[in-house]
Amino acid sequence: LSMAGVWRSYQALMTRHPWSVQILTAGSLVGAGDVISQQLIERRGLANHSGRRTVRMMAIGFCFVGPVIGGWYKVLDRLVVGGSKSAAMKKMLIDQLAFAPCFLGAFLGLSGALNGLTMEQNAAKLKRDYADALISNYYLWPPVQIANFYFVPLHHRLAVVQVVAVSWNSYLSWKANQI
Repeated sequence: LSMAGVWRSYQALMTRHPWSVQILTAGSLVGAGDVISQQLIERRGLANHSGRRTVRMMAIGFCFVGPVIGGWYKVLDRLVVGGSKSAAMKKMLIDQLAFAPCFLGAFLGLSGALNGLTMEQNAAKLKRDYADALISNYYLWPPVQIANFYFVPLHHRLAVVQVVAVSWNSYLSWKANQI
């Protein structure tokens, strides 16, 4: 299959089953981000790769990232109607000032809990890592989201974000799994 054929198949599936495809895409790409984190950032090598950690991160993608972000984009499209540059800017500001800080805290807290941290350890980890992760978020996401909200139809936004987020997910996986 050519890339064009794969893309056409993906779009056809997205048309028939948008919610399921968005969730599967998110989980798969969060998992890919963890593999990249373990292999390229942490340089663990295949012998020391934690498959259990990758599965945990994919579960977060399937059960949290996909449904929450997919649902958020629907809410955001009802809050700010239209596809103008002004609407895209408003959506980006609401997304980055209201949603991103909450989502990031929930993601890091959920990751800590799934990694077996106690409430105290998780709170300490959030205190240590949250501000750095949020600042990093603000370097990457505002321009991506303006383009996403202006150029991309609603049902493809999660996929676009998750493709860009493979590098972000690698960073988040590294951040979430630092002891």
